[in-house]
Amino acid sequence: MGSNYIIDFRNVSIFQGCHLILKDVTLQIEPGEWVYFIGKVGSGKTSLIRAIHGELPIKDGYARVAGFDLLTIKAKHIARLRRKMGVVFQDFQLLHDRSVYDNLLFVLRSTGWRDKKQIDERITKVLEAVELKRKARDMPHQLSGGEQQRIAIARALLNNPELIIADEPTGNLDSETATDIMKILMEIHRHEGPAVLMVTHNQSILKNYPARTLRCDKERLAPVENSNEIDFNEW
Repeated sequence: MGSNYIIDFRNVSIFQGCHLILKDVTLQIEPGEWVYFIGKVGSGKTSLIRAIHGELPIKDGYARVAGFDLLTIKAKHIARLRRKMGVVFQDFQLLHDRSVYDNLLFVLRSTGWRDKKQIDERITKVLEAVELKRKARDMPHQLSGGEQQRIAIARALLNNPELIIADEPTGNLDSETATDIMKILMEIHRHEGPAVLMVTHNQSILKNYPARTLRCDKERLAPVENSNEIDFNEW
């Protein structure tokens, strides 16, 4: 059963240990597509992302991500899967004991890059993509929240990912900065072409940057026909 989707889940159950989080998950995302996940806290969004990322094992159904079969993938191949994707976290998760450049260098070294010229060129390119080349030698504490998130996006781009997972990337930012981050992500999506899977609670993002939206609720993942009808105040 072949698949051209970047993510292809069919009738998958997601467990945390022995606890069922989501059941009968069917999710198919095209290369280059932008998709939102929404849902209340505890509804299963993060567990689903962890399954896609290879952190939670999948034991039933059909599950492929970036060409890897998640039911049969060996532990030693998880790193190869993750090099096909970049992850942007709500809380940035930068290493605070080293500069912006060294944060990015750490990722490249740990994913097999060795040539110094190629490393310098790649770091320069991703910093230019997020308009922060001038901040390469700054420490994370010298950056604003928005700048730290831009660096987190740059980090996610390092290995030319086929898929970017953005887990509440604007959750800790004010509305103006959140808009700036969305514009950068949209530009990257337009010019670089990765699929983007974004978790958000921000209704204005869904309104201003509409895309296919899926909701985790009552152990199910289901399409949302009209996100304007969701009462986000309940969350």
